[in-house]
This record gives sequence, C-alpha cells and structure tokens, in this order.
Amino acid sequence: MIVYRVAPEWSATAAQIEQSLDAGRFVECASTQEKSIGWCEPRGEAHGPLVESVAGQLIFKLMIETRTLPGSVLTRRVKERVAHIEATTGRKPGKKETRDLKDDIRLELLPMAFTKQVSVGIWIDPKARLLVIDAASQARTDDVVTMLVKSVPGLAVTLFNSKVSPSAAMSEWLISQQAPAGFSVDRECELKAADESKAVVRYARHALDTDEVRQHVQSGKLPTRLALTWDSRVSFVLTENLQIKKLAFLEVVFDSKATGKDDGFDADTAIATGELRKLLPDLMDALGGELMPA
Repeated sequence: MIVYRVAPEWSATAAQIEQSLDAGRFVECASTQEKSIGWCEPRGEAHGPLVESVAGQLIFKLMIETRTLPGSVLTRRVKERVAHIEATTGRKPGKKETRDLKDDIRLELLPMAFTKQVSVGIWIDPKARLLVIDAASQARTDDVVTMLVKSVPGLAVTLFNSKVSPSAAMSEWLISQQAPAGFSVDRECELKAADESKAVVRYARHALDTDEVRQHVQSGKLPTRLALTWDSRVSFVLTENLQIKKLAFLEVVFDSKATGKDDGFDADTAIATGELRKLLPDLMDALGGELMPA
C-alpha cells in the first residue's frame, strides 16, 4: 500500500464520483496501441458500478493494459530491413531513415504482440481523508494518482508522511530491541549502508533481536525494510519510504466473517478496511505522528 492524505476541501458522493469516472472507462488496447488505462468495475461484473461504497468506504479499480514488443525482436527486424536495403540498392540508410524504419516496423509488429493487464485497487476513506493505493511501485502509483486527479474534479492529495522517518524509527526499534506499542518485530529485515560501499545485509526468517543486528545498525547500516505485525492481526513489511508491502491479514481477522449471500466482496472489504483504518493511525503514532503538509 502507498497512502496519501486527501485535501480537506474536497468532498464528493459516490454517485458524483461514478459520473466523473464513467467517461474514463477502460477500453482494451487497439491493435497498434501500446498502452490503455481506464476505470473498471471493482466487483468484476461487466457494466457494473465503477465506485462501490461499503460501510462508508469508497472502492475503485483502475485497469492498465500494455502491449509489449520485445526490444530484441524489433532490433533484429530493423537490422534485417537495413541489410535488405543495402543489398538491393547498394546504399546504407542514414540515421533518420533508420529511425523511420524502426517506427514503421514497430507498427507492423504491434498487432502480433501479447497484451498484459494489471488492475490496481484504490480505497478512499472520506471521513479520515485517506487515499490508499494497492500498488508495489511509486511509478505505478503515480499513474493512478494522475488518472484520479484528472478524472475526479477538485481532488488533491499529498503523500502520507511522518515526523520521524521510517528508517530512523526502525533503527531505534532494532537497537533497543523494543517494538512500538501495539506492534511486534518479525523475522525479515534489510539493512543498507549509507556510505559509498552501499553494502546491504538481508535477513529472512531470522531472529532480529540479536547483537549482530544491533551492531550492523550501530555501525551505520540503515533499515530499508522491516517486517512487523500489528495487534496480532495484520502483518506487513514497512519500507524506508513509508510504503507497506507484503500486507497479510492473519486468520483471526476473518474468523468472525459472516456467511450467506452477503459475504464475499462486501464482507471482505468491510473487514479489511476496518482493520486498516485502525492500523494506519497506530503506525503513524509509532513514527512520531503525522507530518502535515505546509
């Protein structure tokens, strides 16, 4: 997860957002189109709503489709075309002609290239003014934020930030061997030297309350990733950039899940967002509180 703070002046109902997103519904790539991005149904039901409101939480989904042409294939075809021109005309194409050939060949090959679709879940908590994006990279998240701001009038967001940097806080927890209140430190960590060596030490399935780990941190290696569990209910890896990775709800979270026709999407969404609405403030408290934008 990558978390943003929604500007206080923005407000909109699910129906208003639905109307705003409808013009940007996802359409599959055309035969020579390399990328298509648009909104799709969170429930996966064709022609369904683009915004789901569950227990006051707003859920969206963005679909990104890319048509990827391997660079090696394009390069080989260009070389073959250049060689054919040299053999038949006795001249070697110049740089501009070669670039034009490359563009033409790309258009010829794109219809034969496979497409890849990736969907990104998006959650807005209107009351807490939080935007949460289910993406593993900042680049993918930037695509989502750009599309959101373009599609939803008046929406403005800033990255969720803490007064104490995650690296500094994680360093303190490892040195003191004391997790923040409500959390426990798990068995995964990455430490990176801040000097020219850029040395990296990774621990996986390894106890972190050891002298060896403490000495690495005291010698200047900063934690860039640390596995934590909150309230024995949610496990995750916190990164130096305040991203939450490997998010997993422990079995106890869904033990009380209702059964029947209303379970599934609504129940899962209500339970998951309910847990995260409590986790995020606790995590921010563990990092010294939220650093509000100026």
